[in-house]
Amino acid sequence: MRAVATLRPLPIADEAALQDVVLPEPRAEGHDLLVRVAAVSVNPVDTKIRTRADPGGVAKVLGWDAAGTVEAVGPACTLFRPGDAVFYAGAIDRQGSNSELQLVDERIVGPKPASLSFAAAAALPLTAITAWEMLFVALQVPRGEAATGEALLLIGGAGGVGSIAIQLARQLTGLRVIATAARPETRAWCLSLGAHDVVDHHGDLPAQLTAIGAGQVRTVFSTNNTDGHWPAIATVLAPRGRVGLIDDPGPFDIALIKRKSGSIHWEFMFTRPLFATPDMAEQHRLLAEVSRLVDAGTIRTTLTETLGPITAANLRRAHALIESGRTRGKIVLEGFPA
Repeated sequence: MRAVATLRPLPIADEAALQDVVLPEPRAEGHDLLVRVAAVSVNPVDTKIRTRADPGGVAKVLGWDAAGTVEAVGPACTLFRPGDAVFYAGAIDRQGSNSELQLVDERIVGPKPASLSFAAAAALPLTAITAWEMLFVALQVPRGEAATGEALLLIGGAGGVGSIAIQLARQLTGLRVIATAARPETRAWCLSLGAHDVVDHHGDLPAQLTAIGAGQVRTVFSTNNTDGHWPAIATVLAPRGRVGLIDDPGPFDIALIKRKSGSIHWEFMFTRPLFATPDMAEQHRLLAEVSRLVDAGTIRTTLTETLGPITAANLRRAHALIESGRTRGKIVLEGFPA
């Protein structure tokens, strides 16, 4: 089967950073589905693994977002059958989705939204799982549409995770959603997704929150540059407030929120499959709910750009865009060349 792989860590400007390869077709066993991949999207984790992991010359297939069709199922499978259309984010310790065929445990797979194309569906799984688990599991935001008088400060609202977190928070909770964005186009994007307010993370966050009548906030979701934003976060956090983060920050002084009895919560959406936790199937149920919400028109895909078929050249372009830090929504690649 055709795939795109990394053989050793290289900068994305090097043509050998990602290469077109041919690999043996995998076989479904246990709870595995064998999925024919129709579309993939690219996330920051793809670039991090490419630059940090050294597979020692062995082809490592990246990609942790996909939509496709089930070709075969392992003997322990009960949730899907061949022919089913699915979407998922996979597991970080297995071969990724940048291949014609991929093995993925059915317990972390959801039914593809019927109203979306494969490309539009591929934009959603990783970011939806991350945002959902952060909001409703780690930060314990209550579900319910009645206004609570509380606010959510979402730092990095226009990125992949921010784009779905805005929608989930606006549609499923009573929080006032305050997103951050620095450019006119990203500000407009956040507002189009449902943010009540948008402030500039390059500016004085405490002053901007005061200016819009928000004051201190009980819930902060930081998607990037947490160490750089930390003094501002500590200032605007309300007593007993919660801070959630998903990036890889440098050192920062957690003692800044001690007097407020604040707490910090990490979210790593690969934790359940990585450790085969007893509640691993929660990701299947989560994605099934996301699929239902999409088909009901409650939330929408965050696809903003399709770069063509799944090839090494196109994936190098996608990685370069992700590394620029200026993307909006999600970048998708669809199909393999004829």
